[in-house]
Amino acid sequence: MAVAAALTALVAVLGMTAVLGSYGSRATRTTSDFLVASRGVTPLWNASAITSEYISAAAFLGTAGLVLAYGADMLWMPIGATAGYVLLLALVTAPLRRSGAYTISDFADWRLGSPAVRRVVTACVCFIGWFYLLPQFQGAGVTLRVLTGAPVWAGWVLVVGVALGLVVSGGMRSVTAVQAVQFWVKLVTVAVPAVALLSLWHLDGGDDPTGHRLPAFDHRTTVRIETAVRVRVPGDTPVTVRGRLDGTSYDGRAVTLTAGRHRVGEGTELVFPPGAAVPHAERLPVQDGATWSIPFGRGQEHALYAAYSGLLGILLGTMGLPHILMRFYTNTCGRAARRTTAMVPVLLSMFYVFPALYGALGRLYTPELLMTGDTDATVLMLPQRLAPGPAGALLTGLVAAGAFAAFISTSCGIVVAIAGTATQTFQRLGGGITAFRIGVVFALSVPLTLVSKIGPQGAAGLIPLAFTVSACSLCPLLVLGIWWRGLTAAGAGAGLVVGGGLAVAAGVVRLFGGPWHGWTQAVLAQPAMVLAPVAFAVMVGVSLLTRARIPRRADRAMARLHLPEETIVR
Repeated sequence: MAVAAALTALVAVLGMTAVLGSYGSRATRTTSDFLVASRGVTPLWNASAITSEYISAAAFLGTAGLVLAYGADMLWMPIGATAGYVLLLALVTAPLRRSGAYTISDFADWRLGSPAVRRVVTACVCFIGWFYLLPQFQGAGVTLRVLTGAPVWAGWVLVVGVALGLVVSGGMRSVTAVQAVQFWVKLVTVAVPAVALLSLWHLDGGDDPTGHRLPAFDHRTTVRIETAVRVRVPGDTPVTVRGRLDGTSYDGRAVTLTAGRHRVGEGTELVFPPGAAVPHAERLPVQDGATWSIPFGRGQEHALYAAYSGLLGILLGTMGLPHILMRFYTNTCGRAARRTTAMVPVLLSMFYVFPALYGALGRLYTPELLMTGDTDATVLMLPQRLAPGPAGALLTGLVAAGAFAAFISTSCGIVVAIAGTATQTFQRLGGGITAFRIGVVFALSVPLTLVSKIGPQGAAGLIPLAFTVSACSLCPLLVLGIWWRGLTAAGAGAGLVVGGGLAVAAGVVRLFGGPWHGWTQAVLAQPAMVLAPVAFAVMVGVSLLTRARIPRRADRAMARLHLPEETIVR
């Protein structure tokens, strides 16, 4: 029944996307329609689209999974994301819209007059976009596998196909229509099941997930391991094993998992008795309820640094996300862009109330996800756990609809950003819409090639990398380019290469190297507190050393950025 509900939700979301995309495609008649929706999107409509773009797989599925696994520490992420728009409103939005540029690389070229800086900015945009796209593919694969049993690659193909068809056919006008409507779909599909599950939890006795005990199975539970995993067992635990455990094959024999680390093979089934403590995937902390519910309480090395560095990365990274900034070019003017930005924190706050609730309920009703490491499935599995039968199937269909909408809307926005920025590479093909469509294929092909090589990651696992690269490259460029006349092309280029390059390197080393420990692990996982100040310092320092090369257009550019549109003579 849950499978039928999930498939119905998928068909409904795809049908809605097709109808809205077709509407946008019919209204697209010019290049301006295709690339910036003729700069005529209203503030509320654009704010809905931006918020929808921001609510990705990491927000819809990953936030709940991170709260389940790490507890209150993860609540800094939605706080930082929402606060980032306040900085965006104060420092970037209106001046960037007044510049008249379509992409960040256009802005860099216009402000500094340097094709070399433009190319470095394009590379940063591509890396940010690809780090953001990979979790969308993975989240779609996890969703289809959990709800329907389909292979993981089916989710990848689904996202690529929908994004390709929507963006290529209607461009920004189609994407705007789809994203704006899908925000309200996502809000309803996360809120209604959350309220229903909270009511069912209250009727079930209202157990407190913040109690002092470790997560435990409250009834006889069978856990099937889809992907081989290393686990930590907090105490000696009796279990029945069918499959491979610590390199030995078992055929339904009862054994005792001793406290410590164990290896569980792919396809293995373990049956736990009621009251057994839940083994945890090796990469996840084992916490009692009190530790789980208190920030900085999980006992991880350098937890305070990790929290502040992660918060800084999200705060500054939001100001440089290319798929968000591109949307402001669809507003009519700088004043409309400011109104749009002011609405986004309100809409985000409405959404972020609910993922934390799913994470807390997951600690009680889906604790086995801490063992498999598949914490992104928390939102998808909870309805059937609290309400087996038709009611649970209906709630599952609702959250599935929201998850599919999250993958589609965010993927489309990122593809538009990468394609729009990379279009300059294809100028030899004539530019315009044709080059843009080639850029769409380029934007999708790279992450589709890499997704199978990344390995099992949480849907939110790669998102901090995108924010970190943005915080250490595009954020300094925008803040200094908008507010400091003395920025030079040499300074901007040096800061982009140092900050963005080191951030990308840290992300790659963290993904494919290790395991790391101590300060090395902490800085590689959250490098923004180290690298963002370095990027700003390099841009300022090199610009001061090359002050004789301040662009001649600097004074006119600063006037255009900061004076109201009606006072500027173009």
